[in-house]
Amino acid sequence: MHAMILAAGRGERMRPLSDVRPKALLEVAGRPLIEWQILRLVAGGFPDVVINLAWLGAAIKSRLGSGKDLGARIAYSAEAEALDTLGGIVQALPLLGDQPFAVTSADIYTHFDYSTLAARIRADTYPDPVAHWVLTDNPPYHREGDMALEGPLVARVGAKLTYANIGVYHPAMFAGLAAGAKLKLFPWAYQFVDQKRVSGEYFSGVWHNVGTADDLHALVRSLAVPPAALPAHG
Repeated sequence: MHAMILAAGRGERMRPLSDVRPKALLEVAGRPLIEWQILRLVAGGFPDVVINLAWLGAAIKSRLGSGKDLGARIAYSAEAEALDTLGGIVQALPLLGDQPFAVTSADIYTHFDYSTLAARIRADTYPDPVAHWVLTDNPPYHREGDMALEGPLVARVGAKLTYANIGVYHPAMFAGLAAGAKLKLFPWAYQFVDQKRVSGEYFSGVWHNVGTADDLHALVRSLAVPPAALPAHG
Protein backbone atom coordinates (compact mmCIF):
# COMPACT_ATOMS: atom_id res chain seq x y z
CA MET A 1 0.00 0.00 0.00
CA HIS A 2 1.07 3.55 -0.70
CA ALA A 3 1.26 6.52 1.62
CA MET A 4 2.19 10.12 0.91
CA ILE A 5 4.05 12.38 3.32
CA LEU A 6 3.67 16.10 2.67
CA ALA A 7 7.08 17.71 3.10
CA ALA A 8 7.31 20.50 0.51
CA GLY A 9 6.37 23.48 2.65
CA ARG A 10 8.66 26.39 3.51
CA GLY A 11 7.80 26.30 7.23
CA GLU A 12 7.45 30.08 7.59
CA ARG A 13 6.34 29.90 11.22
CA MET A 14 9.36 27.75 12.06
CA ARG A 15 11.87 30.37 10.95
CA PRO A 16 14.75 30.85 11.55
CA LEU A 17 15.17 27.10 12.18
CA SER A 18 13.68 26.27 8.79
CA ASP A 19 15.91 28.75 6.92
CA VAL A 20 18.76 26.23 6.80
CA ARG A 21 17.03 22.92 7.44
CA PRO A 22 13.67 21.69 6.14
CA LYS A 23 11.10 21.36 8.89
CA ALA A 24 10.79 17.64 8.14
CA LEU A 25 14.40 17.11 9.29
CA LEU A 26 14.08 18.84 12.65
CA GLU A 27 14.78 16.22 15.31
CA VAL A 28 12.80 14.95 18.27
CA ALA A 29 13.75 11.94 20.39
CA GLY A 30 16.85 11.30 18.32
CA ARG A 31 15.25 11.26 14.88
CA PRO A 32 13.98 13.76 12.29
CA LEU A 33 10.21 14.19 12.40
CA ILE A 34 9.80 12.63 8.97
CA GLU A 35 11.67 9.47 9.98
CA TRP A 36 9.24 8.86 12.83
CA GLN A 37 6.42 9.14 10.30
CA ILE A 38 8.07 6.73 7.88
CA LEU A 39 8.79 4.15 10.58
CA ARG A 40 5.20 4.26 11.82
CA LEU A 41 3.80 4.03 8.29
CA VAL A 42 6.00 1.01 7.51
CA ALA A 43 5.00 -0.65 10.78
CA GLY A 44 1.37 0.00 9.85
CA GLY A 45 1.57 -1.69 6.44
CA PHE A 46 2.56 1.19 4.16
CA PRO A 47 6.05 0.35 2.86
CA ASP A 48 5.70 2.41 -0.33
CA VAL A 49 6.07 6.05 0.61
CA VAL A 50 5.87 9.07 -1.69
CA ILE A 51 7.35 12.33 -0.38
CA ASN A 52 6.81 15.66 -2.11
CA LEU A 53 9.75 18.04 -2.12
CA ALA A 54 10.24 21.75 -2.72
CA TRP A 55 11.96 23.92 -0.07
CA LEU A 56 15.39 22.38 0.69
CA GLY A 57 14.09 19.15 -0.79
CA ALA A 58 17.56 17.94 -1.71
CA ALA A 59 18.43 17.74 1.99
CA ILE A 60 15.45 15.46 2.64
CA LYS A 61 16.34 13.22 -0.31
CA SER A 62 19.97 13.09 0.79
CA ARG A 63 18.99 12.04 4.32
CA LEU A 64 16.39 9.42 3.39
CA GLY A 65 17.65 8.09 0.07
CA SER A 66 15.74 5.05 -1.12
CA GLY A 67 14.27 4.48 2.34
CA LYS A 68 15.93 1.07 2.66
CA ASP A 69 17.42 1.83 6.07
CA LEU A 70 13.91 2.56 7.35
CA GLY A 71 12.29 -0.46 5.73
CA ALA A 72 10.57 1.70 3.13
CA ARG A 73 10.59 2.17 -0.62
CA ILE A 74 10.60 5.92 -1.11
CA ALA A 75 9.69 7.80 -4.30
CA TYR A 76 9.94 11.57 -4.55
CA SER A 77 7.53 14.02 -6.16
CA ALA A 78 9.42 17.20 -7.05
CA GLU A 79 7.72 20.59 -7.05
CA ALA A 80 9.41 23.73 -8.38
CA GLU A 81 7.62 25.59 -5.61
CA ALA A 82 5.37 24.15 -2.94
CA LEU A 83 1.95 23.39 -4.43
CA ASP A 84 0.10 23.24 -1.09
CA THR A 85 -1.68 20.12 0.13
CA LEU A 86 -4.15 19.47 -2.68
CA GLY A 87 -1.75 20.54 -5.40
CA GLY A 88 0.95 18.32 -3.94
CA ILE A 89 -1.32 15.28 -3.90
CA VAL A 90 -2.46 15.84 -7.49
CA GLN A 91 1.14 16.24 -8.65
CA ALA A 92 2.08 12.94 -6.97
CA LEU A 93 -0.86 10.87 -8.25
CA PRO A 94 1.18 9.03 -10.93
CA LEU A 95 3.38 7.67 -8.12
CA LEU A 96 0.49 6.65 -5.87
CA GLY A 97 -1.28 4.12 -8.07
CA ASP A 98 -4.97 3.55 -8.66
CA GLN A 99 -5.92 2.32 -5.18
CA PRO A 100 -6.73 4.32 -2.02
CA PHE A 101 -3.65 5.72 -0.31
CA ALA A 102 -2.84 7.32 3.04
CA VAL A 103 -1.73 10.94 3.36
CA THR A 104 -0.04 12.54 6.34
CA SER A 105 2.31 15.42 7.07
CA ALA A 106 6.02 15.43 7.80
CA ASP A 107 5.60 17.99 10.57
CA ILE A 108 3.39 16.03 12.94
CA TYR A 109 4.58 13.70 15.66
CA THR A 110 2.04 11.06 16.60
CA HIS A 111 1.58 7.56 17.97
CA PHE A 112 -1.36 6.98 15.63
CA ASP A 113 -1.54 3.35 14.50
CA TYR A 114 -1.48 3.48 10.71
CA SER A 115 -2.36 -0.21 10.51
CA THR A 116 -5.96 0.84 11.20
CA LEU A 117 -5.93 2.78 7.93
CA ALA A 118 -4.46 -0.19 6.07
CA ALA A 119 -7.26 -2.37 7.45
CA ARG A 120 -9.83 0.21 6.42
CA ILE A 121 -8.47 0.33 2.87
CA ARG A 122 -8.75 -3.46 2.65
CA ALA A 123 -12.27 -3.52 4.09
CA ASP A 124 -14.02 -0.46 2.66
CA THR A 125 -15.61 -0.18 -0.76
CA TYR A 126 -14.02 2.91 -2.25
CA PRO A 127 -14.76 5.37 -3.84
CA ASP A 128 -17.74 5.53 -1.47
CA PRO A 129 -16.58 6.78 0.94
CA VAL A 130 -14.11 8.70 -1.21
CA ALA A 131 -11.97 9.61 1.82
CA HIS A 132 -11.48 8.88 5.50
CA TRP A 133 -10.17 11.54 7.89
CA VAL A 134 -8.70 11.29 11.36
CA LEU A 135 -9.81 14.04 13.77
CA THR A 136 -8.28 14.95 17.10
CA ASP A 137 -8.79 17.34 20.00
CA ASN A 138 -8.47 21.04 19.23
CA PRO A 139 -5.03 22.39 20.17
CA PRO A 140 -4.78 25.75 21.97
CA TYR A 141 -3.96 27.61 18.75
CA HIS A 142 -7.00 26.18 16.91
CA ARG A 143 -9.77 26.02 19.49
CA GLU A 144 -12.52 26.50 16.90
CA GLY A 145 -11.68 23.17 15.24
CA ASP A 146 -12.36 22.17 11.65
CA MET A 147 -15.19 19.67 11.38
CA ALA A 148 -17.33 17.28 13.40
CA LEU A 149 -18.27 13.62 13.45
CA GLU A 150 -21.82 12.41 12.87
CA GLY A 151 -21.69 8.70 13.49
CA PRO A 152 -19.17 7.22 11.04
CA LEU A 153 -19.21 10.31 8.79
CA VAL A 154 -17.47 13.66 8.88
CA ALA A 155 -19.91 16.57 9.19
CA ARG A 156 -19.68 20.34 8.84
CA VAL A 157 -21.77 21.05 11.94
CA GLY A 158 -21.60 19.75 15.49
CA ALA A 159 -18.89 19.64 18.15
CA LYS A 160 -15.89 20.45 16.02
CA LEU A 161 -12.55 18.67 16.16
CA THR A 162 -9.27 19.33 14.36
CA TYR A 163 -8.17 17.54 11.20
CA ALA A 164 -5.09 15.59 12.31
CA ASN A 165 -3.40 15.75 8.87
CA ILE A 166 -3.97 12.01 8.57
CA GLY A 167 -6.35 10.45 6.09
CA VAL A 168 -7.10 8.01 3.30
CA TYR A 169 -7.97 9.24 -0.19
CA HIS A 170 -9.19 7.53 -3.34
CA PRO A 171 -7.62 8.78 -6.61
CA ALA A 172 -11.11 9.28 -8.05
CA MET A 173 -11.53 12.20 -5.67
CA PHE A 174 -9.07 14.25 -7.73
CA ALA A 175 -10.47 13.58 -11.20
CA GLY A 176 -10.33 16.64 -13.40
CA LEU A 177 -7.66 18.49 -11.43
CA ALA A 178 -4.56 19.44 -13.38
CA ALA A 179 -1.08 18.69 -12.06
CA GLY A 180 1.21 21.62 -11.38
CA ALA A 181 -1.37 23.99 -9.90
CA LYS A 182 -1.09 25.37 -6.38
CA LEU A 183 -4.27 24.19 -4.64
CA LYS A 184 -5.46 24.04 -1.03
CA LEU A 185 -7.24 20.94 0.26
CA PHE A 186 -9.76 22.98 2.22
CA PRO A 187 -12.37 24.25 1.58
CA TRP A 188 -12.26 22.33 -1.72
CA ALA A 189 -12.67 18.93 -0.02
CA TYR A 190 -15.76 19.97 1.92
CA GLN A 191 -17.88 19.27 -1.16
CA PHE A 192 -17.41 15.57 -0.44
CA VAL A 193 -18.38 16.05 3.21
CA ASP A 194 -21.60 17.69 2.04
CA GLN A 195 -22.19 14.67 -0.19
CA LYS A 196 -21.70 12.41 2.87
CA ARG A 197 -18.81 10.66 1.17
CA VAL A 198 -16.13 11.19 3.85
CA SER A 199 -15.92 8.84 6.82
CA GLY A 200 -14.03 9.80 9.96
CA GLU A 201 -12.71 8.76 13.33
CA TYR A 202 -11.61 10.43 16.55
CA PHE A 203 -8.05 9.91 17.80
CA SER A 204 -7.27 10.84 21.40
CA GLY A 205 -3.68 9.62 21.60
CA VAL A 206 -0.32 11.36 21.22
CA TRP A 207 -0.49 13.97 18.45
CA HIS A 208 1.56 17.13 18.01
CA ASN A 209 1.50 19.54 15.10
CA VAL A 210 5.02 20.99 15.10
CA GLY A 211 4.42 24.35 13.47
CA THR A 212 6.70 26.71 15.40
CA ALA A 213 9.99 26.64 17.28
CA ASP A 214 8.01 26.79 20.54
CA ASP A 215 6.02 23.72 19.43
CA LEU A 216 9.25 21.89 18.70
CA HIS A 217 10.83 22.77 22.03
CA ALA A 218 7.68 21.78 23.93
CA LEU A 219 7.59 18.42 22.14
CA VAL A 220 11.27 17.76 22.87
CA ARG A 221 10.67 18.52 26.56
CA SER A 222 7.64 16.23 26.66
CA LEU A 223 9.73 13.40 25.21
CA ALA A 224 12.49 13.65 27.79
CA VAL A 225 11.72 9.98 28.39
CA PRO A 226 12.21 8.51 24.89
CA PRO A 227 9.18 6.82 23.29
CA ALA A 228 9.11 3.11 22.63
CA ALA A 229 11.55 2.57 19.78
CA LEU A 230 10.41 1.42 16.40
CA PRO A 231 13.12 -0.72 14.83
CA ALA A 232 15.00 0.54 11.82
CA HIS A 233 15.47 -1.97 9.05
CA GLY A 234 18.89 -2.73 7.68
